[in-house]
Amino acid sequence: MNSIDIASACDPRLLRDLQGALPRLPAGTAVGVALSAGADSAMLALHAAQAARARGWMIHCFHVHHGLQTEADAWLCQAHRLAALLRVSCHSRRVRVDAQGLGMEAAAREARYEALAELASLAGVGHVLLAHHLDDQAETVLLRLLRGAGPEGLAAMAPVTLRDGLVYHRPWLDEPRARILACAARFAAETGWRPVQDPSNGDTRFARAMVRAQLAPLLDTRWPAWRRTLGRHARQARELASWQADVSAQDFAGLDPAPDGRSFSLLAWRALPAVRQAPVLRYWLRRLGLRMPADARLQAWLRQFREVHALGHDRAVQLRHVDVWIVVRRGRVTVVNAS
Repeated sequence: MNSIDIASACDPRLLRDLQGALPRLPAGTAVGVALSAGADSAMLALHAAQAARARGWMIHCFHVHHGLQTEADAWLCQAHRLAALLRVSCHSRRVRVDAQGLGMEAAAREARYEALAELASLAGVGHVLLAHHLDDQAETVLLRLLRGAGPEGLAAMAPVTLRDGLVYHRPWLDEPRARILACAARFAAETGWRPVQDPSNGDTRFARAMVRAQLAPLLDTRWPAWRRTLGRHARQARELASWQADVSAQDFAGLDPAPDGRSFSLLAWRALPAVRQAPVLRYWLRRLGLRMPADARLQAWLRQFREVHALGHDRAVQLRHVDVWIVVRRGRVTVVNAS
């Protein structure tokens, strides 16, 4: 494998975006990079290594071995080879993906985040970089639109998110994948290191792969700027969702919530304008760490909460949601653990 001048291998715009995403991290900060060894995450690791030299950060690459593909062992080795080439540390974790109740894509994602949190804890990392780019963002918006997501869903991926005590950064959400792939091609030509290819990315049984392989080329012929347009929609939806969250927080504070937040006044909720009743319910569920219900189910809940007194007694409302019950007791909407 050839040696490389890391600075010359970097794309100036990609490097600028990455450094701009982490403007206040002081020298000595440990930063993680989620490294699958695919082209996107490999180039993220490359640019993070250069940024670390300029800013004095310590880079740790994290590779999650899902065991879902026969090539997974080779991918692990390729991730460690890249880290050695970049002169940064690399940590890996094997996980078992249990798809029961989630689907394979969602289960693999959850297992990946759990492994990243464990690796980050061991390495003393509080900030982790993810290589999602404009193409990923546009595909996410399109898929969520087709699934009927509201403003929060259409906001798609945020540039910065907090999960399991970690701050995740996506510095390349405005950058097209073509720029990243061009950089990866130059890097391969100079070093001989080549990114891995995940066959599931071309398996059209998966919705995202179908969009990428079949729908995207059609959109390209008629609306060549569709990715950037949908990326803009995501930003606008994120701004709207942020405003809505602020309003819902204020509304919830006016519902006489219990100190632990597990109940609120039904009468106060019913006094809210109808358009704000569903958002505050979503806010309440999110505050408790509960999964969002499907829209049809949430609409059914709204009808029952609005009609509860007409049913004769408040115990008529008992809604099972995942592993809890949402009930009306003594004029309050309350969540209780299922026995």
